[in-house]
Amino acid sequence: MNQDGKADWTLDEVRERLAPAIAANAAFDGWGDAARDLAAETSGVDPDIARVAFADGPVAMIDAWFEQVDAAMVAAVPAEALATMKIRQRITALVEARLAVLAPERESLRRALAVLATPNHVPRAARLGWRSVDRIWRVAGDTATDYNHYTKRAMLLAVYGATITVFLDDDSEGQADTRAFLARRIDGIMRFEKAKAGMTRRAQRRPSLSRFVGRLRYPVV
Repeated sequence: MNQDGKADWTLDEVRERLAPAIAANAAFDGWGDAARDLAAETSGVDPDIARVAFADGPVAMIDAWFEQVDAAMVAAVPAEALATMKIRQRITALVEARLAVLAPERESLRRALAVLATPNHVPRAARLGWRSVDRIWRVAGDTATDYNHYTKRAMLLAVYGATITVFLDDDSEGQADTRAFLARRIDGIMRFEKAKAGMTRRAQRRPSLSRFVGRLRYPVV
């Protein structure tokens, strides 16, 4: 604490503290200075420090919010619960938990996606999306480091993006329509992964010219 009784927060701590308040304000004020300054005022943060913390503008605010959404998602599905689930259930539970965190701020999310869809922000949007699906797969227990690492995340990113379009306009009770849509898409991922594993096993059993030549050159003794 400083002499004025206020915490000497780091910029990362300021972002963490303000992100939820900015998101709540963004539904009405958009992702801009007004939402940031109001969040700073209500949170007891110097507005000048808030400006420095979010010097990159709206995308920095959205980035900080998504980071908190991801953290809340992980906290909502503890490791001991995941340990009792199959991989499909883990992915579903984590995505549904993320949607539950976002549900109270759907209008803010809609506005955030509009910001990220502008051409100069598309690369940052892709990184943020990849960060979230990577966290989901890692928390679910995925340890792949080969091309499977990338295909799993690319597929989940596509599924999540499609699910969000349903989620934003879903007025069904408990977002039942979104849940059903997500379940169908994740089922598709799992069928693809199963088929891919089968093709890999069959390919390994096929005669290989390179393996044959290798055995001629280095016979087993």
